[in-house]
Amino acid sequence: MHRNWPSSRLSRRHLLTATATAAGLVVTSTVAGPAAARSRVDTALEWYDVTAATIATGSLPQVTSSRAWAISWLAAARALRHTPAARAGAYQDAALASGVHAALSALVPGNASALDAALATTLARIPAGAERDRGVAAGRREATALLARRAGDGLDPVSVNPPFPSPEPGPGIWQPTPPTFTAGQQAGSRYATPFLLDRADQYRPAPPPALRSARYRADLTEVRAYGGADSTVRTQEQTDTATFWLGSSLILYTGVLRAALAQSPEPAAWRARLVALFHVALVDTQIATSDTKYAYLRWRPVTAIQAGADPAWTPLHPTPAHPDYPSGHNTYSGAAEQVLTTLIGPRSRRPFTITSPSQPGATRSYDRWRPLTDENLDARVWSGIHTRTADEVGVVLGRTVAAHALRNAHRLFG
Repeated sequence: MHRNWPSSRLSRRHLLTATATAAGLVVTSTVAGPAAARSRVDTALEWYDVTAATIATGSLPQVTSSRAWAISWLAAARALRHTPAARAGAYQDAALASGVHAALSALVPGNASALDAALATTLARIPAGAERDRGVAAGRREATALLARRAGDGLDPVSVNPPFPSPEPGPGIWQPTPPTFTAGQQAGSRYATPFLLDRADQYRPAPPPALRSARYRADLTEVRAYGGADSTVRTQEQTDTATFWLGSSLILYTGVLRAALAQSPEPAAWRARLVALFHVALVDTQIATSDTKYAYLRWRPVTAIQAGADPAWTPLHPTPAHPDYPSGHNTYSGAAEQVLTTLIGPRSRRPFTITSPSQPGATRSYDRWRPLTDENLDARVWSGIHTRTADEVGVVLGRTVAAHALRNAHRLFG
């Protein structure tokens, strides 16, 4: 059964004060500059890049990769909760690196040698002594505890993608889509254990529009006109936007979060918590997305259009193998926007530029988080992959789940 939606117009000041304080993420008004706060080598950024490289070689489902990010950076953040006063830099750098290293070594064991080499590089520049040893021990201890706590949480690849028998065909009911007609993917994520949600359906939205409703007819008309492979109304700019945002949300937003981390003047503990909370919120968002998709099993636009007005219609881009409602790209964007807006503000500190694996050579620059969400929303329509309603509902679901994670972040760091 669906639940009533809380208001999506969340007060940023309230969240920043109440929820970020609970998580230990209050942004102070006066901070030392990056050079004074951290060693010349930025250990947080160094291990962010190590994590990104490790995840990229893992060939894991997106939610499983998000879980690896969440556990490894949560281990680092927890190890940094109580930094000793003496030689804090040595402790912090060792704790952060060791926490991420220990978790990733267990979660992506095929990359163990590269991770060992990265840790050796970090530790070699930290003065030997009791504080470095304490930091290493704290990072390993927190990683071990979190790995044990999350064992069997249903986010391993086999559990995320169990065999899913296609439902009987019928109006509005999802069916495998051309050209590959792949069975439903990510159906198992809805049964996984969230980090902070009470249950997967906690914020499940109301059902999608009825097939005979004016809203649904408008949705389908828009996708047919603007999302077709041979569309005559979609502009080149719209095609480029659809292509840029076609790839994995995890990969696309890795550059976005990196920019936020690189620009932050905050201490190591705050920065580790930023990365951890971002991915904790995104794991829970992906669980909630799977729950809603497979609860309603709404067919994709390609199935609807081919079954009705235009049997020869094909979308600009191939349709992913899971139901339409809501859009996973947009739940991801909504959640990412909510975390970054709450913890940093609506703008980045400086403009940043990202690339896309689905549009090699293209770059896009931003100085606010909201335009990324807006582009994602349009892009999935222009790709012919989703209805606009699925996109809009996805954004709200992502923002709502992320807001819940931020309100309850104290449970991760208590």
